[in-house]
Amino acid sequence: MQTAKSIEQPNAAIQQYASTKQLTIGKVIIYLFLTGLAVICIVPFYLMIIYSTHNNATIASTFTFLPGPFVADNYLNMASKINIWRGFANSLFIAGTSTVLSLYIGSLTAYGFAKFKFKGRTWLFMFLLATMMVPGQLALIGMYRLFSTLGLLDSYAAIILPAAANAFNVFFIKQFMESSIPDEIIESARVDSAGEFRTFNQIVLPILGPAISALGIFTFIGSWNNFLTPLVLFFSLDKYPLPVLVALVQGYYGMDYGLLYLGVAISILPIIIVFAIFSRQIIGSVALGAVKG
Repeated sequence: MQTAKSIEQPNAAIQQYASTKQLTIGKVIIYLFLTGLAVICIVPFYLMIIYSTHNNATIASTFTFLPGPFVADNYLNMASKINIWRGFANSLFIAGTSTVLSLYIGSLTAYGFAKFKFKGRTWLFMFLLATMMVPGQLALIGMYRLFSTLGLLDSYAAIILPAAANAFNVFFIKQFMESSIPDEIIESARVDSAGEFRTFNQIVLPILGPAISALGIFTFIGSWNNFLTPLVLFFSLDKYPLPVLVALVQGYYGMDYGLLYLGVAISILPIIIVFAIFSRQIIGSVALGAVKG
């Protein structure tokens, strides 16, 4: 009897494992649905890369999934009209500087809201959150007049400085800080005669690493794709970031689809690389700060 039971137990375990691995109609439908969504998301990027290798006549007359031989011609045509790599460098400088400045100032502001008790703190934080509901386009006129008065128009500072005041960064980091950094750590640093900036830079900031890394990806992508603000505040062609230069190719030099697709492909290449490298941080950032305690 004992031997029979010992034989039946592994058989039952095998049957249970097989049943869990068995495909059901519901799983098949889910897999097909997810596969369809993946194809819908990937096909536009694939066609963008494919069409960047064709000339304008081929794109306008046929629909193809195969690459063409005109990528070098499109690039030489684009290089003769705009300095695409100058725009690439401008976008990289603006996005990188804006991201670093926004994350540091946002973390410092969140540290003040989360760990300092002062009168009117709640109302001030509510006012900060209320600014998130105002579209950024409404502030362009005021920003233009302000930077014109300060003499900062057509300078990188006109784009980088407003990016430092990011209300969402403050909110996001404050929530993470309240759930992940106990007050006892900061009190211990103060007992050891550490100043507030030293406490923040050497203790608080390293603990905020997961939140900052996830938030930095979204901040960088948002700054890289910024189109309207540089278009309004910049006047010099050599200061335009990549999205504005690609739009100028379409507007000033007619509708050359091959050139336009190549410019868009170059402009989104860093975003694809950032997402491919940091996809886990992007997905994991959804849960950051969501659980307290």
